[in-house]
Amino acid sequence: MEHLSHVNEKGNASMVDVSEKSDTLRQATAVAEIIFPDNLNQLFQNNEYQSPKGPVFQTARISGIQGVKQTSTLIPLCHPLAITGIDVQIEKTEKGAHIQCTVKTFGKTGVEMEALTGASVAALTIYDMCKAMSFEMEIGGVKLLEKFGGKSTYISK
Repeated sequence: MEHLSHVNEKGNASMVDVSEKSDTLRQATAVAEIIFPDNLNQLFQNNEYQSPKGPVFQTARISGIQGVKQTSTLIPLCHPLAITGIDVQIEKTEKGAHIQCTVKTFGKTGVEMEALTGASVAALTIYDMCKAMSFEMEIGGVKLLEKFGGKSTYISK
């Protein structure tokens, strides 16, 4: 029977003990989408918009990287990890932007939460940098695309 990994036998929240796991290369990729209203969508040229706060996508990439590095501080039962690689890509789409965050580590636990956090924080940063133009943005589509390493592999359908 499946059980929640962060709940102990007494039903209390608990950080997973990974001390017996093997160190392996682990990688995860997550995505998020942000939809812009037409007036904002038109401001993005050549995959960027230079807002009064600075370059939107470049700033969001940096914040996504910072989000990955802060995941264990933000989500209480996540292990602090020695991240070995972070790649945040942001591409303009017809109606907004597509954010993809890939995270790598060599260790005892995966980086799914780090990838999801990185994509989410990048999307929130885009919202923050553009909200002076409109509050009509919509963030969604946050999901894990794939994970490799450890005892399981996952690829989104």
